[in-house]
Amino acid sequence: MKNPVVIFGAESLGRLALDIFASNDVLVYGFLDDDKKLHNTEISEVVILGDPMDDGFLKIIGNKTEAFVAIANKTHKEKIVKMLLERRKTMPVNAIHAKAVLSEDAEIGHGILLAAGAVVNQGAKIGNHTIILSNAVVDTQAEIGEYVEIGAGAIINSEAIIESGAFVGSGAIVVSGVTIGANARVGAGSVVIENVKEGATVFGNPAKAIGK
Repeated sequence: MKNPVVIFGAESLGRLALDIFASNDVLVYGFLDDDKKLHNTEISEVVILGDPMDDGFLKIIGNKTEAFVAIANKTHKEKIVKMLLERRKTMPVNAIHAKAVLSEDAEIGHGILLAAGAVVNQGAKIGNHTIILSNAVVDTQAEIGEYVEIGAGAIINSEAIIESGAFVGSGAIVVSGVTIGANARVGAGSVVIENVKEGATVFGNPAKAIGK
């Protein structure tokens, strides 16, 4: 990717995205964030320009400048992605660290963050706007939906399915063939050996439902 990038979100995920683009020698033009206290401050000499909805800044995004949405909150992220599609006719680019491993036979969407040390193996499918953090593994033929977050060091084994909006905590293991339902949450360090229902929260080894 040769074009510079504007990063939406200047918190920890935005900082991570900045590092990823730097690893690929991609210029980051600036950040946009709705926290006014951050405006006109800098992260590693890159300026937080202003608000994500400000047309004065949005107009630079287009044919010669890309966008990446580095926002952890799913609802907020969806709002920004929708805005970019409607107002700028732009789909966010991928942020894939130079030290990540991505099989040529994997299928990936748009707006994906793949951090250093993460591995996506042969035949895996990664949906749009998913976050895969450092040293996480998505193994052969596993399927990851849209707006999923997979924590650092988590392992999604072969042919497992993580449906859209789900969260898998750091160090968790999802065994082969298991399905994690949409918007479900898997606690850090858990070992999931059976399917998880949509919207459920599970924790432990073996992982069991908690709460409602």
